[in-house]
Amino acid sequence: MRIAVLAKQVPDPETPPSQFKIDESTNSVVPPSGVPPVVNGFDLNAVEAALLLKDAGIDVEISVLSVGTDFALDALKKTLAMGADRLVLVDEAGLDRIDAAATVKVLTALLEKDGPFDLVLGGRQASDWDQAHVVLGVAESLGIPLVTLVQKLEVDGESLNIQRVIPDGYQEVTCPTPAVLTVTNELGEARYPNLRGIMQASRKQPDTYSLADLELTESDLESKVKLERLYIPESNKQVELIDGEDEADAGRNLALRLREEKLI
Repeated sequence: MRIAVLAKQVPDPETPPSQFKIDESTNSVVPPSGVPPVVNGFDLNAVEAALLLKDAGIDVEISVLSVGTDFALDALKKTLAMGADRLVLVDEAGLDRIDAAATVKVLTALLEKDGPFDLVLGGRQASDWDQAHVVLGVAESLGIPLVTLVQKLEVDGESLNIQRVIPDGYQEVTCPTPAVLTVTNELGEARYPNLRGIMQASRKQPDTYSLADLELTESDLESKVKLERLYIPESNKQVELIDGEDEADAGRNLALRLREEKLI
């Protein structure tokens, strides 16, 4: 069984707010000095879901696929150290700035080029933009079934037995393969790489594709979203204290002040 896990390199969510900066001239995040990027945490849940199938004795090959620019291999190789078999990258200038629709195009082309895959897994969302668009778009583009918010996954022949999270519990779903799933953190925390896994990962090199390899051009990746402004919100608080001769008088004065502001 061939499994593809879609993973994204993101700024470390634990970055101190004081180091988070925006270049408003280019509408982009300025990488904080000395804070390396990480693999999106929800995507690590997807890697864990694939590894749990391997732990259950299923013969699987796990390939981690990512699209971007100037990858930090030490970060992405964490997926190999956890137990994934391959790392497959589309690494080209500008791919770190494309929107979700363009990312779907690149990933679809990569899945078709490097595939076929029996199962495509991704995190429920990415921690940088929190849009949760890409994996859904990949399923639509490939024309295969999609199940979201998976917290438990089992393989039964050519079918998948799935538990997906819903607001008041979980839903049991049976789905044929090939399929696309988004995995949620309710699955459980991703395992920590052991020393043996880290050593093995250090010796592996990623398979790398270019846009030309995927028969794509820059014009194929035109943005569907126009980003008007990216900025850090400012929080300005003003406090006005309302006094009175006693608590009842202060309450009346507060009501009068709120009425002046047309709040009541």
